Amino acid sequence: MSAVLTAPPAKTVTPEDLLRMPDHGQGFELVDGELKERNVSFLSSFVAGEVYGQLRDHVKSRRLGWISPEGTSFRCFPDDEGRVRRADTAFHQLDRLSPEQAQSEGHCTVVPDLVVEVISPNDLADDVNAKRLEWQEAGAKLVWVIHPLQQTIHAYHTDGTVKQFRRADILTAEPVLPEFRVPVADLFKLPSAGN
Repeated sequence: MSAVLTAPPAKTVTPEDLLRMPDHGQGFELVDGELKERNVSFLSSFVAGEVYGQLRDHVKSRRLGWISPEGTSFRCFPDDEGRVRRADTAFHQLDRLSPEQAQSEGHCTVVPDLVVEVISPNDLADDVNAKRLEWQEAGAKLVWVIHPLQQTIHAYHTDGTVKQFRRADILTAEPVLPEFRVPVADLFKLPSAGN
């Protein structure tokens, strides 16, 4: 009788394990106890930075709340306390995140009001949609899914409506930031190109 060889079970990773990794596991998210490497590209990171800059300028000048840059980790999913996701940019209204919460160590436990996800070439549509639904089910009021190659933005609202913004449009952020306006083309403008 021959012995059957099996692989040892994979170790379940916890949110605390993620924080103990070098750079707090910056390149990873945590889903179902498993590390999921984040797909990023230079272009997606560039566009995420442009979005962050536009939102930061708008929010800071009006003292509306907190803007988080790419890579901030969130542990705010009521159906899975071990899940950790990273948005490409996130916004919390001022009254939803206290200075004490912002100064606490570890993952942010308050669901953002606005979540921005910028698509990379290696992202799978099902994975992006699942992540968007997780944000919405956790309580995000608005999720932008940005496609740098197509230069489009889909805005998902809590009431189920979806708005698509194209290059010639003006991006808005109602109801979260009702006065925010930026030409979509500005978010995709490359430094070396006149487009």
